This record gives sequence, C-alpha cells and structure tokens, in this order.
Amino acid sequence: MGQRGDRPHIYSFGGPAGGWGSVRSLADILTRERIDARGYRELLRQNKPQGFMCVSCAWPKPADHHPAEFCEEGAKATAWELTRRRTTPEFFEKHSLSELRGWTDYDLEQQGRLTHPLRYDAATDKYVACSWEEAFDAIGAALRPLDPAAVAFYSSGRTSLEASYMYGLMARMYGNQNLPDSSNMCHESTSVGLKAALGVPVGTTRIEDFDKTDAIFFFGQNVGSNAPRMLHNLRACRKRGVEIVTFNPLRERGLERFTDPQNPAEMLTLTETSISTQYHQLRAGSDIAAMTGIAKYLLLWDEKARAAGKPEVLDHAFLAGHTVGFDEFADAVRAAEWGDIEAETGLPRADLEAAARVYAGAGAVMAIYGMGLTQHVKGVENVRMVVNLLLLRGNIGKPGAGPTPVRGHSNVQGQRTVGITEKTELVPVERLEAQYGFTAPRKKGLDTVGTCRGIIDGSVRGFVGLGGNFLRAVPETEAMEAAWPSLDLSVQIATKLNRNHLFPGKQAFLLPCLGRIERDVQASGPQAVSVEDSTSCIHGSRGKVTPASPHLLSEPAIVAAIAKRILPPNPRLDWDAWVADYSRIRAAISETYPDIFGDYERRLFTPGGFWKGNNAAERIWETKSGKAEFHAPSGLSAAGFADVPGRFRLTTLRSNDQFNTTIYGYHDRFRGVKGTRDILFINAEDMAEAGIAEGEIVALESDAGDGRRRRRDGLIATPYAIPRGCLGAYYPECNLLMPLDHHAEESHVPAAKSVPVRIVRGNRDEGAAA
Repeated sequence: MGQRGDRPHIYSFGGPAGGWGSVRSLADILTRERIDARGYRELLRQNKPQGFMCVSCAWPKPADHHPAEFCEEGAKATAWELTRRRTTPEFFEKHSLSELRGWTDYDLEQQGRLTHPLRYDAATDKYVACSWEEAFDAIGAALRPLDPAAVAFYSSGRTSLEASYMYGLMARMYGNQNLPDSSNMCHESTSVGLKAALGVPVGTTRIEDFDKTDAIFFFGQNVGSNAPRMLHNLRACRKRGVEIVTFNPLRERGLERFTDPQNPAEMLTLTETSISTQYHQLRAGSDIAAMTGIAKYLLLWDEKARAAGKPEVLDHAFLAGHTVGFDEFADAVRAAEWGDIEAETGLPRADLEAAARVYAGAGAVMAIYGMGLTQHVKGVENVRMVVNLLLLRGNIGKPGAGPTPVRGHSNVQGQRTVGITEKTELVPVERLEAQYGFTAPRKKGLDTVGTCRGIIDGSVRGFVGLGGNFLRAVPETEAMEAAWPSLDLSVQIATKLNRNHLFPGKQAFLLPCLGRIERDVQASGPQAVSVEDSTSCIHGSRGKVTPASPHLLSEPAIVAAIAKRILPPNPRLDWDAWVADYSRIRAAISETYPDIFGDYERRLFTPGGFWKGNNAAERIWETKSGKAEFHAPSGLSAAGFADVPGRFRLTTLRSNDQFNTTIYGYHDRFRGVKGTRDILFINAEDMAEAGIAEGEIVALESDAGDGRRRRRDGLIATPYAIPRGCLGAYYPECNLLMPLDHHAEESHVPAAKSVPVRIVRGNRDEGAAA
C-alpha cells in the first residue's frame, strides 16, 4: 500500500514553485487516481463562472480568469474527489476497524470514494451496509433523548453555504450552539482579532488590490503549498516593481521563486520570477517582536521628520480621525529594547530597518498572513499587531492596502457568514426566531477545544460531523482516541474513509455524500451551491460529473433527513422543499441576511463572485469605540512559554503533497523529502550541539510542564534552514504532542506553530534528552 519507497529519500530541491515540477506532480496524481478524459475536462471548469469552485483552498476566483484556473494543489483535490477507486461494503467485510487503525492516512483515503451508508457492528468490529432510512431513524432515536447541550455538530470548511445554513439552523432548533468548525482550528484568531480592532472578522482587501498595492508584507504563510494560485498575483506585482517582504521561520520555495506553468515562454526557457525582495527567517512565534522593531523605526523617523519640518512618516490625519489607542501603543513600542527584539526574533536590527524602509516608502501596503500568525498562544495579539502596523500609515480602507488573511478550506469563511458559530452575538437569532417561530438558544456553545474537553470528560455524548477528519485534526490525539468510543452516538458525513471513522461511538454511522464536483439532481432538477472566498466574494458552483455511486445523497439532503428525525414539524419550514430546490434555501438565507444576500439568485454566478461588503474597507469601524483600535501587545513573544535549555519551539507543517489532513502522497517536493513523512527539520548547529547525526532516528516529547507524557517516535533528523531553537515536523502526525490547553488565549485556536518539545534519543524506554 501507499507510495513509500524502500527507504526515504532526502535531497536538495533546486527548482522554483510551479514550472515543470508542478506539471509532473499533476500528471502523477491524475494517473494514480485513474482520471479519464472527463476529469481533464472538469479541470477546465474549475474556479470559473458556471463551473465548480475548488474543494481545496479559498483563494479568490477572478472574473478575468486564466485558461486553466487551477493550481497544483487544487488539481490534486479535484483528482482526489474524481478518483475511480471505490470503498465498498465488500472492503469492510475484509477489514476490521482495529486492523485499519494500523493503516496510514494516505492508505485509508486511497481506497477511494465511499459508496453506501454504513453502520458500525460492534460484534464484528466492522462497518456493514445499511439503508438510508435505517441510518436516519437510528440517528434520530439516539439524538432525541440526549440533552442538547451534550451533542456537538461539527462542520468542515468545504461544506456549501446552503448546507451550512441548514446545519446551523438545525442545531439551534435542536437546542444548542455547539457548532465547532475548522475555523476554530486555524483562523479564529483572525475572527477575534480583526473584529476587536476593525469591527469586521475578515480581511478588508480584494483581489483587485494586488493591482494597486506598492508593497506586500508576508507573515507566516506558505503560498507555494497552501494557496498557489496567488503566485500569479505575486508574479504580476513583481513584474511592476512591487516589493515583497517576507517574515517566515522556514524558507518556502513559493515565496522565493516561481515559474508560471501557463506561460509557454517561461516554461521553455526555464525563466523564473523572484518573489520576495527581502526574506527574514525569524524564530517561530516572534512576529510581534519583528513588527515592534519595524514600528520603532517608523516612530523614530516620524519624530525626526516632524522636528525637521519634513513630510510625516505616519499618517497623523488618519490616526486622529479614525483610530484610538495610538499613544498607548507608541509608548509600548518605544519601551521595547532592541536587545530583546533581536534575541526574540533571531534577526539583526539592520534587517528590521530594511523592512521598515520598504514600509515607510510605500503608499499602499497589503499584509498577507496565515496560520503562522494565528496558531500561537498569543495568536490574537499577532493579528492585532498586523493591524497596528497597517494603521500607522493608514493602510486600511484604501486601494491596494489592508490585512489579507489567507483562509484554508474553500468555504470556511462562508460558514461563519451563515451561522456556523458557537457565539450568539455573531448570529441574528431574533431574525431566525421570527422567521421560523422557535426560541433560539443564547448560551454560548462549544468550540473545538470545548468539544474535545467534553469528549474526554464524558460531558459530550453525541457527535455529528459534516465532513472533515475532526479526531485527526485536533490536539491531544491519544486522549481523544481513547475517549471517543465512549460517545453514545457518532455520525460522520464524508466522501472518503479517514482515521476519525475508525473510532466509532457506541452507535456509529458513516454516511457517504456527493462531492461538489458531482451532478446533484433533486426533484426540481440539477442544483447549484455556493461558497465564499477569502476576500468575501460569493461564488456559485455547479457539479456535472456522474456521482461516484447511485447510493450517495447530497449534504443538504442528509442534513434535512436528520433534522426531520430530531425536530418537531414546523409549519414555517419545509425541509423537503428545500432539498427539492436549493434556490429555496438561498431565499431563506437572504431573508435571514438581507444586507449580504439580497438578489442572491440573480447574482449567484457573477464572474469573480459578488462581494458581500466590508465596512472596515470603507473606513466604517463597528468597534466599541467606533474607531479602529490600536492594541499594545503584552510582550514580544507569541509562543506562550519561556525559552529554557533543551526546549524547542516546534512548528507543525503541511507538505505540498497534502491539504490539511488529506495526504495526497509522500513527496514534499519543495523541501526535498520523498517516501516518508517521518521527518524532523532542525537547524544544523542545533544538531551539532546535541551530537545528533544527520539521518539519526529521534523522538520528540512534549515539554508543556503539565506532567503528561506525549511522544512522537521514529523521526529522521534532517538539517534544514530553520532558526536555532526551532523545529519543523508534519501535521497531523505531530498533533499528539500538543496539549489541549496549549491554545490561543482568546480564540482557543490550537497553538500548533509553537509547541514546546524536547528531542529524545534512543528507544521509548531508554531515551535520553538531547
């Protein structure tokens, strides 16, 4: 099984992002997944008007699209869904769940698309086929007696706006707001931080801003693996002289060099575009310190300019008219010592001065960031520090400027827009009550961390998962896997088998659904769905491929069927009518959110999507103060733990052969790793100091100080360009090293980008700390 070779191959990759390497990678997965001519045709419909929206990342889909508007990662996601491989009931007749727990993530999903509804049979430890009616009736019978507070309704960010709206409504009508989602694991720090500072929980830029910006600052985002279509925007920026300043612990190839696979001249001549004009490898979790250093220079230069009667460096008119808290922030910046900033970042002061000069000289600046900022104990402060930096020169609410968080899942931002949240204040509950005639819960529900705590302590008794691989994605893996079978009911709605499915509750059902690329025909005819991208644009999506199995149901159909089993009849809500015609769901959404979704149906397939609006982009600040708010950080480090001898900051990473927990293969081309995921990236000087040989097998142990032993064995020590005191290893395999309480302080996002660990040599019983 799998792609593992006889031995792992570690090498130095010298090529650019994109280019022929991308073409070869695409050809490999299309062949491996047995994609035929229809699959190639579907790729040409990807991310285009009247086509389907990529099931991978949420990067914008431009109106002026390329002939092939997909990237290497998006094409892998499409091939993964269109695979001709099938996981049938016969497969489960041959394999118990105990046996399958020994398989890798790749091998599980590589079995192909699920074809039939399944229930868990404890006597044989196997899934067995059942009818849809049997499954729905049993799920309803299990959920109705449970205390609603003891049930969690998780949803993956791939779920459409239509299904998400139905799902959130069902949970609230059932009696809870226990709606954990994938945003809880990644960008909740953005939602909290931007909302507090600007009054909106999302970024303020749109794709058109790339044409108007003068400089781009990158923080903790790997564009080459996580949003490769953005490379076209970055390439265009560089061609017109835009400076791109990058802060990231690892050197990522997509932020270094790019060859456009859709440019014949570049492909034939092997021409590359340099992306970053400055690349600063700071220590994991030290972005606050780096931005503090930049701000110190801006404040100093502004004071000197004003004293000399020269043009101001800061935008004082903007600061006075649109912000509060500047003086307190400026005092904190001035008080920060350069020695502390340099020690925290690992960067010389001159590097921060160089970055500050770019920022000071640019009329419009975009700040692009990812989970390298949000997944820290001080993740919310990281986000607010980005806002602080932008506010200094009025870089919010003008063309070519503003915060640009890069979302992962294709509709993770959209889910929040239509009610997938545990927070009452983010949902128009009074409007829902008037619309559907019920009393909505006001008590804050469970987020991801709260759900995990409830499963471990036994207070959560039921779990319904609308997509995703929850158990594999969360921290505290071993404790979670041990606790999961105690659930009274677990329901998983999925397209492929994954590790979460191998840990059934006392009753468990695995329900296969249509994928977004597949034709969805209901009573009124073929249906379309919609998603929201990272820049708040809504896109219609229409699948045309024959479904993987005639036994599949759509996500809206599955949600409606469960809702009818657990809720009393409601004369104001006809679930069957919604399933028959998804435009009725969109009409209901527009009634709940008229300011966003007015004229929804007509605008559904607008080229480039239709913008839902963003008040902060118009310099309307819906904050407590009515203005954009500065925030003085509590310290220079976002890691949340002290540096002591032997303790490292572990950053968990995705390879460019995976999307979140989905592993497409064993080739992380950009980092030169093939045939394995059991890798520990470590600074060569740290290796030498610890006496670790290249290729030595080591382990990592959690150093959280809570007395619990968490260990990941079998890692190949590999020298890599990473700052001293920092380590890199793959997600989700290293999630077991993260304590559940190691999360962002306000947002509860697991702090996966700075996990306290120690390196251990030797075997599990006799190992010694390096």
